[in-house]
Amino acid sequence: MNPRPALVAASSRVVTIVGVVFLLSIIPLLSGRDQAVSIFRARSAEGEITEEALEAIRREIGLDAGPFGSFTTWFGGVLRGDLGVSWVARKPVALDLVTTLGTSLTLMLASFGVAVVLAALLTVPTFRRGLAGRPARTGGGAAAAFTALPDFLLASVLLIVFAVWLGWFPPYGWRGPQYVVLPALAMGIPAGGFLGRMLSDALADTFAEKWIATWQVAGSSNARIVLAALRRTLPGIAAPLSLVLVSITASAVVVEQVYAIPGIGRTTIGAAQAQDLPTLQGGVLLLMLLAVAFGVGVTLLRVALLGPALRSSSLPAPVPRAPSSASALILPAAMLVLLVVLIVAGLPRDPYALDFTRLQAPDWTLPFGADASGRDVLARVSHGALSTLGTGVVVMLACLALSLVVGLFPNAAAGPIEITNAAPPILAGLIVAAIMGPSAVGAAIAVAAVSWAPLASHTAALVAEAKAQPHIAIAPVLGVGRVRLLFHYVLPGVIGPVFRHACLRLPGICLALAALGFLGLGPQPPASDWGLVLSEGLPYVERAPFLVALPAAALIALGVFAVSLSNVTLRRRTGRTAPDAVATAHDPAHRTPVH
Repeated sequence: MNPRPALVAASSRVVTIVGVVFLLSIIPLLSGRDQAVSIFRARSAEGEITEEALEAIRREIGLDAGPFGSFTTWFGGVLRGDLGVSWVARKPVALDLVTTLGTSLTLMLASFGVAVVLAALLTVPTFRRGLAGRPARTGGGAAAAFTALPDFLLASVLLIVFAVWLGWFPPYGWRGPQYVVLPALAMGIPAGGFLGRMLSDALADTFAEKWIATWQVAGSSNARIVLAALRRTLPGIAAPLSLVLVSITASAVVVEQVYAIPGIGRTTIGAAQAQDLPTLQGGVLLLMLLAVAFGVGVTLLRVALLGPALRSSSLPAPVPRAPSSASALILPAAMLVLLVVLIVAGLPRDPYALDFTRLQAPDWTLPFGADASGRDVLARVSHGALSTLGTGVVVMLACLALSLVVGLFPNAAAGPIEITNAAPPILAGLIVAAIMGPSAVGAAIAVAAVSWAPLASHTAALVAEAKAQPHIAIAPVLGVGRVRLLFHYVLPGVIGPVFRHACLRLPGICLALAALGFLGLGPQPPASDWGLVLSEGLPYVERAPFLVALPAAALIALGVFAVSLSNVTLRRRTGRTAPDAVATAHDPAHRTPVH
């Protein structure tokens, strides 16, 4: 076995971890702020700042050594198991972080369990159609609706309904199993919608492969075929599956804030806000190591499931999908019309005018009421759609382009992919805001910086499987060059699934942008960003639910549109499959020379 790929991947992980930690260590230098002032304010908000007090803080925490000296000292302590002492609490960082990590892992695993159960329920129709010989994609409306539910809104609604109104569960804290239920549902439902859609699409492709019909003719039981289909399907979605578990950290940060759960996300966010650098570095380091562990685990799982087929280049070639019928366009068209009507109806209205009574109820002249400042909710959501959706599309396309490039070099990109997935958009938003200040551009940069990795991981997995197919493996022997093989036979089969994955990510990207706006890290008031509209309406959701109903419905409509549209398969100009194309290119009767 060639050890070079493993060494490249390991080196990539180490270099990425060191690079990210070093970046965190020089945030004060990049932001141009005096770290000693921030620490003094965190310790004594009312105290008088003196140069003597600031100099004492600089000596205490080693700021006088400069960013490189501080980084070297801290990283040397990490190698000895010492994460340093909190600049604010003046206590060892490691013990608190390990305790909070255990809390977050418990919450994440419970949420992942909810996601798996929901995903399994969403795939039942796919299994039924596949076993009946009718493998086809669904419109994905239910999965899209679950995927597009904002976690911060869902968490707040669950808290109000089941904790405040019904009193079935405790509203805050972490003192027993009953405290896990509502946060796990808030985090697991959106993740389950995404997993269910990914698994349904992959299973539909698997059931379309010819070996399924062969097994059925041979008399194999449905249970055996289902298990074999899962074995064939899971490696292709193993990377997104594990990345969902890591990306649940992003939801954990918000949900831990809503339910006051002492997890590592809440601790790390608090450290970033207080500029407590040792705690921030330690929290991010543990999250990155968690991502690496999941990445290595997924690699081992793929090898265990597909090892023999990958080594012998005997993976079955995918069956080209039949073009979608006209009825497949009904759902995305309906959602698009709904969004267009929403935008057009509110554009003539002024989103900033204070023309109405505070929290005025909806009527014929004010269809969705007025917010706490007396502004038209319809106007604010309509104008906010242009910024939220437009920014989301730009970020998605940038992530798609980057992922297709990075995914072609899976070993060298292993570290950036795994480490990036450990950084939720909110944490990236805090880092970018610390450097640039809160803004719409900063929010877009933060979301793009952490949203490309799942697509790149998916690209890498698909490229590896494509290269293991017989017609691809034999192409170099027949004289096909690397560039021609990659761009003519590998990428055409990869772009489609990755684009559909990117469309699935669009609602999540918009939700991430909305979450940053919700936390004050994106567009600033009086902007009408969807996140700001939700943030301004949530304190009044019990008295005036119409304040959040419209932006939440708009995000759900966006998710249904994106996922159902990604399911549409257009008619190809050529009816040849990839193996046929390779064979034709090397047929002696074919007059086109092969380069």
